[in-house]
Amino acid sequence: MLEVNLSDGSPSCGEGCCDSEEGLGAHAEYLAIAEDGPVAMMPDQAEFASVAPATEASHYAVGLVRAARLRRGDPVLVYGATGAIGTVAVQFLAYLGADVTAVCGPEHLELVRELGVRRVIDRTATDFTRDDRRYRPVLDAVGKSSFRVCRRLLDPDGVFVSTDLGPNGQNPLLMLATSWAPGRTVSVPIPPRRDQAQIRRFKELIEAGAFTPVVDRTYRLDGIVEAYRYVESGQKVGT
Repeated sequence: MLEVNLSDGSPSCGEGCCDSEEGLGAHAEYLAIAEDGPVAMMPDQAEFASVAPATEASHYAVGLVRAARLRRGDPVLVYGATGAIGTVAVQFLAYLGADVTAVCGPEHLELVRELGVRRVIDRTATDFTRDDRRYRPVLDAVGKSSFRVCRRLLDPDGVFVSTDLGPNGQNPLLMLATSWAPGRTVSVPIPPRRDQAQIRRFKELIEAGAFTPVVDRTYRLDGIVEAYRYVESGQKVGT
């Protein structure tokens, strides 16, 4: 099994590095953070707009990838590869040597390939659940699928990992139920602790070219309501 040490560091911290999980629930131009908190120097030659989003979705992507229990070369399917978590997860998976297949819309096929994905399924042209390939982990990065429909895609010892609790909150229960016997299992990812070591590690990955936050668009602070409306439209790509 691969050692997933992505959480040993993290990308640089700009505006928005901390959120409600750190006890904050507002938007501001400036933010005070303790010197031993989740903060690091920006990567060389980087701009704030390109790295400020690097600490949020990546935090959850680490948990998603960890739950997949990867071995180098494992075939992995990622559903929702253009979302905030998905665009980061496919990059981390490629960095760890996984054979990544991603599912996305036709307008984003090239973007996903640029992130290191070897094989892309156009969800409008093909029902990914009927794919003839088998995968060790299937990762639902948007929480819109289920173990039931993805089960046939899994190897006999494969694992289904979702960012959501699943229909009627079933995933935690399925995780317990499938853990008692050999065979296909369900895993619910737990985001790792967001600390300074993680931030430094993401910074190193950005500098090495292994991780690039995907920024759909930017807004001025006084346009935050419009930004939220765009996010809620379901059309956002990346962060």
